[in-house]
Amino acid sequence: MIRFLHTRIRVRDLDRSIAFYQSLGYTLGESKRSPQGNSLAFLKLPGNDVFLELCHSPEYTATCPEDLMHTALGVPDIVAYCAQLENAGIEIWPSGWREKFAAGNRKMAFVTDPDGYEVEILES
Repeated sequence: MIRFLHTRIRVRDLDRSIAFYQSLGYTLGESKRSPQGNSLAFLKLPGNDVFLELCHSPEYTATCPEDLMHTALGVPDIVAYCAQLENAGIEIWPSGWREKFAAGNRKMAFVTDPDGYEVEILES
């Protein structure tokens, strides 16, 4: 069987990105230096086998064009989860998400990490 193991994204500031993803519920696993000299951090969500690999290289400028790619998280209570993120100072979009959810629209929201990568949040 072939298994999906991880996704790597390039980041400008490894510590800032680790802190952001930890605020989403990720835990930091292994941190190491790659054979090419990149600083790597592997983050995991409890109960999941797939990792998010953050990669920093001082000579590489990480930029993510808008809507190039995103990751997605499934949460049991999107209203409570988004409120928790908002209380931690993370902007939830689209704006007015509470009203949109109350109006019966699909419960889907987004946050943007420090490097411009989108994280989709779905109630599942």
